[in-house]
Amino acid sequence: MPLALYAHPFSSYCQKVLVALYENGIPFEWRLLAPDDAATDREFTALWPIRRFPLLRDGERMVVESSIIIEYLDRHYPGIAPLIPADADAALEARTMDRFLDNYVHTPQQKIVWDSLRPATDRDPYGVKEARAMLDTAYACLEGKLAGRHWAIGGDFSLADCAAAPALFYADWTHRIPAGCANVLAYRQRLLARPSFARAVDEARPYRSYFPLGAPDRD
Repeated sequence: MPLALYAHPFSSYCQKVLVALYENGIPFEWRLLAPDDAATDREFTALWPIRRFPLLRDGERMVVESSIIIEYLDRHYPGIAPLIPADADAALEARTMDRFLDNYVHTPQQKIVWDSLRPATDRDPYGVKEARAMLDTAYACLEGKLAGRHWAIGGDFSLADCAAAPALFYADWTHRIPAGCANVLAYRQRLLARPSFARAVDEARPYRSYFPLGAPDRD
């Protein structure tokens, strides 16, 4: 039975896993979660009542959370491009950067997006202000961290870059990376040029109208 991925191509966390799958050419079955497919939605809910995607099904085993899915793939479906470094300290740095990007780029970015979808009376302007401040801080931290580095941890493409690609892609749409963060901007462009992420971005293009803040034409 092939791997099955319950996901949507426009979701940033789904793209994070797609990058890992495409990096190593791992075959899988798309289980596209779409509003007009009630049967797949019921199947997904039965497997994972929390209803947060992506979800990876490997036979009878369900693997949830994007970082854990990538670790699972690296362990059970290794390819030519390991995403968890063999060196223990490098692996720790990759995991640290992964958590940094998810917690301090992905999370505040999504806070701003989800707030824009609320009715005007239920919005949280203070929370959005905090989220924008967090993104500014995260961009500044990354600017220093990326100095002299091609990929996130300075070596090969890793779990950290899988996290960075969609996080920085959408964050720059939501709260622009300032011109002064030249290292971050250059890194984002390198990620966009990476074939695995370029494929994920292209697959998501038909859904850009879903982005509530307006998707720019520059990417």
